[in-house]
Amino acid sequence: MAKMEPHVRERTDALDSLGNTTAATGKGFAIGSAALTALALLAEYGNKIKIVRGADGHVTDVVMNINLLDPKILIGLFLGAMLPFVFSSLSMRAVGRAAGDMVNEVRRQFREKPGILEGTERPDYAGCVAISTQGAQREMVVPSLLAVIAPILTGIIFGPFTVIALLAGALTSGFVLAIMMANAGGAWDNAKKFIEGGAHGGKGSDAHKAAVVGDTVGDPFKDTSGPSINILLKLMSMVSIVFVTTVIALNDLFIRIFS
Repeated sequence: MAKMEPHVRERTDALDSLGNTTAATGKGFAIGSAALTALALLAEYGNKIKIVRGADGHVTDVVMNINLLDPKILIGLFLGAMLPFVFSSLSMRAVGRAAGDMVNEVRRQFREKPGILEGTERPDYAGCVAISTQGAQREMVVPSLLAVIAPILTGIIFGPFTVIALLAGALTSGFVLAIMMANAGGAWDNAKKFIEGGAHGGKGSDAHKAAVVGDTVGDPFKDTSGPSINILLKLMSMVSIVFVTTVIALNDLFIRIFS
């Protein structure tokens, strides 16, 4: 776009590929840090539910004896393992919808202001920025509510021990999913640049078309869904700790009502 010499593009593509690799490495450290933080919060949650205050005000210690064959524990593990995938799918679909709105806005400006392509008219940059910011805030409402409501609702219905299984399942699957997304997204981006450099037929080949599709999926993989899993893991653990006493009380009420 700057109409510079071709060798400039070659150098910037090389730097971009290197940046994707180093970014994937950095995101690996970030998700590792998030996993350790979530693990520490999980241990703290376990300490919180060890002490239960009865209706008479007496404080008692609860023995942490979790049986993996307990149906409630299995339910928590499966729900927790599922949550990162649901969360990631919501965020990726949000990126797709926001990108579609952006494409429609660009087409509208080209149609109403033909001078943009000729350089005689100035595009409406503010409109595009507004679409991005409003779309980001609007589309993240449901994923955010999922992270907040899931541990609370699970604890109310199945009890606090199921929440431990929920957090453990989410931590286990979310960690490997985030690592995969960070690395796969960067690899797809670099593969497209490699093919555009002349490998496997270069631009216009079937390999290039496939690489464009891969990069379209890889960008939200490495820039949206992967990093957001860090927040999901820590937020769920923190919500569980903050609402632990309320969840235990509501779970007792739930049992009395439906027993």
